[in-house]
Amino acid sequence: MNTRDLVLVALFTAIIVVLGLVPPITLGFIPVPITAQSMGVMLAGCIIGAKRGALAFLLLVLLVAIGLPVLSGGRGGLAVLAGPSGGFIFGWAVAAFVTGLIAERFVKPATSEARQFAGFFLASVLGGIVVLYGIGVPWLSAVTGTPLAAATTGSLVFIPGDLLKAAIATLAARAVYAGYPLLPARV
Repeated sequence: MNTRDLVLVALFTAIIVVLGLVPPITLGFIPVPITAQSMGVMLAGCIIGAKRGALAFLLLVLLVAIGLPVLSGGRGGLAVLAGPSGGFIFGWAVAAFVTGLIAERFVKPATSEARQFAGFFLASVLGGIVVLYGIGVPWLSAVTGTPLAAATTGSLVFIPGDLLKAAIATLAARAVYAGYPLLPARV
């Protein structure tokens, strides 16, 4: 890793913390409030790539573990990591890595703008939603003692908000990529 990589990792960790300060947004057509912090998975993976995106979240987990209130709602500490949302928090690093891998594979300078948008959206949905839920929901089920099917069904209510975040992350990632590409190329 070079100095630029370290700066990008720290910068995105700071962006993720700031996203946690955004108050939850309630939309009429979605029954639960939307928090912005989980959109950081999609943004980090799509903008700075797999390795640096995952490292930004590992740094965030370290900050949470030492007790800093860097999660949405001013939460932090080992109890949060061991709690029902701990799987999602640990899953952020894996999800950012997968999001970055997909974006690095499908978004190239030579591809059309439409294909770049599609690549960023696909990466955001597969990494930032599918992978994240694949880690977070079983953890939630185990910690709360809720049957896996019930935990999965209960989590479905967050999907519309997550798709909205994927669309926003796609727009932001494409704008950054067009002006100052930071996404590493992968074949």
